[in-house]
Amino acid sequence: MALFLIQNDNVINQGLSYLRWLLDHKADFEVLVQKEKVDVDIDWTSPRVVCVAGSYNKFDLDTADLLPINIELLRFRIYQNDVLLVEPETQQKVRISTSKVFDKGKKEKTIKEKVRYTLEDHLGGISPKAKKIFEEINEKIVALDESIIVEPKAKYIAYKLATNFVDIVLKQYGLKIFLNVPSGELTYPNSITCDLTKPKKIGHWGNGDYEVKLEKEKEIDQIFELIKQSYTYKK
Repeated sequence: MALFLIQNDNVINQGLSYLRWLLDHKADFEVLVQKEKVDVDIDWTSPRVVCVAGSYNKFDLDTADLLPINIELLRFRIYQNDVLLVEPETQQKVRISTSKVFDKGKKEKTIKEKVRYTLEDHLGGISPKAKKIFEEINEKIVALDESIIVEPKAKYIAYKLATNFVDIVLKQYGLKIFLNVPSGELTYPNSITCDLTKPKKIGHWGNGDYEVKLEKEKEIDQIFELIKQSYTYKK
C-alpha cells in the first residue's frame, strides 16, 4: 500500500506519479524495509494507493472509479483546538483486476493468493556450469547454521536468519551475490567485490551494499569467506 498526503490539485495524477516512482525503485524500497527491520512480505502484484487531501473534485472521483487500480480517497478536516478528522470520500469500489496492468504475462490471481517460488524456478534455463557453481555455494551456505532459511523469491534466492544475510541472483553463466553488509563494514573486500553505494547508490534485486559475481569454480572458496562475514554480521 502507498499512502500519499498531497495537494488538492490533480490529486490522482500526483498519487499515480508517486506510485510509478515507487514501482521503478522496488529494490531501493525493499532495502529500506530491511534496514528498518520491518518484518513484512511485500506484494507488488496488487498495489494500493491511499490519497489524503482536503478536498476532491468530481473528476478525481470519476477517475478513481474507472482506473484499474485500487485507489482510496481520504478527506481530512481540521476543527478548533487542532482536532483532525479523517474520513473516506464517497466513491464506488474498483471492480477491475489489476493483474493485467502490474503483472503482465502471469495468470490472474486473487489478492489473498500468494505466489510460492522454488529453487527449480531459478535453476531453469541456466547453464550446467552455473548450476554446478550454485549447488556448491548453496551447500556451503546451508552448512553454516541449521537455522538458516532458504527462501526463493521472484528475482533472487534469500538466505536468512532473522533477516537476509545473503541473496543470490542466478544468471545464465554465473551468479550475482549480494552481501547484506553496510558499506564500509566488510572486512578485506577484494577486487571482485563491488560497493553498490559508490560513487552513488545503485538499485538492485536483493539486499545489502556489496555485490560479488561468481562465474568460476575456483572462486567459490574466496567468495564464501565474504558470505561468512555477512552471516556473522547478521547473526
